[in-house]
Amino acid sequence: MADMRAFRDAVTDWAAGGPGGPAGELAVRSGVRTAVLVEGPSDGAAVETLAARHGRDLSAEGVCVIPMGGAMNVGRYAGLLGPPGLGLRLAGLCDVGEQRFYDRGLDRAGAPRRGFFTCTTDLEDELVRALGVARVEEIVRAEGDLPAWRTFVRQPAQHGRLPHQQMRRFLGTKKGRKIRYGHLLVEALDLDHVPAPLHDLLAHLRSDH
Repeated sequence: MADMRAFRDAVTDWAAGGPGGPAGELAVRSGVRTAVLVEGPSDGAAVETLAARHGRDLSAEGVCVIPMGGAMNVGRYAGLLGPPGLGLRLAGLCDVGEQRFYDRGLDRAGAPRRGFFTCTTDLEDELVRALGVARVEEIVRAEGDLPAWRTFVRQPAQHGRLPHQQMRRFLGTKKGRKIRYGHLLVEALDLDHVPAPLHDLLAHLRSDH
């Protein structure tokens, strides 16, 4: 696990212009075979939490989930980790509005699109719709965020939006909130009603393994 975290950090440094040697050495040492490219850490938290709920250890399977800091970085990460670089298998999640960046970046890296799954809006929206706003509000209450939620929905900008759209926006309004709720909402899911992109990604990782 420590080696996998170190590999993720080394890849992030490499993508920012640092040397690639440490990432390559750590890939061998930690047995990485598959890199799961996600836009941000909240998506990463959701993927890792769902795997844990299924009793899976992604690190032991040679899978490393790598937040890229935004969809526009996918070409850079695919080039470093895919066929032109370390030669790892690639998989991931993307938002429908960002799919063009993924398509372009994967094509440029000569990486197959198989293994990449698209969320209707984004993963938070998928999770809120799967759970229902009432259930998410219960989680928000338990986390002590209910007053902030009630203040948020009274803002003029939220008038006319559907409740699940308001909740999706709320989850992204404070630094760290999306990451925390990415974990909490997946913890609350009925495993028979996991959003399709998340379910399909995890199934794909098992089939690749």
